[in-house]
Amino acid sequence: MSSRPDTDTLDELRTLTRAFAAERDWQQFHTPKNLAMALSVEVAELVENFQWLPTGAAEELDERKREGIRHELADVLLYLVQLADRTGVDLRAAALEKLRLNAQKYPVERVKGDARRYDEY
Repeated sequence: MSSRPDTDTLDELRTLTRAFAAERDWQQFHTPKNLAMALSVEVAELVENFQWLPTGAAEELDERKREGIRHELADVLLYLVQLADRTGVDLRAAALEKLRLNAQKYPVERVKGDARRYDEY
């Protein structure tokens, strides 16, 4: 893996996940629907690490939970990258666009310290 600062790490992950799937002949199973479902399952597995904790704050997490969270976050990211690849979405561009849209929807002067949705104030 490259560590050059000009390398887009999402592109690198896309290349690595493509190669991983190709080596195993799994592309046939990686339809957008299947990837979205797998992503949902991995998010649920991530959430399991927080189940029954008061808040999930760092002091509530033992090493086993931290490792589980780290591994499930990685699974979520890898499936997300694969789903974006299969649907032609530039994740970085989409995230930047969504940040801009959210900044318009939630202007600081109107929502600072307020957790309500944009349509509730």
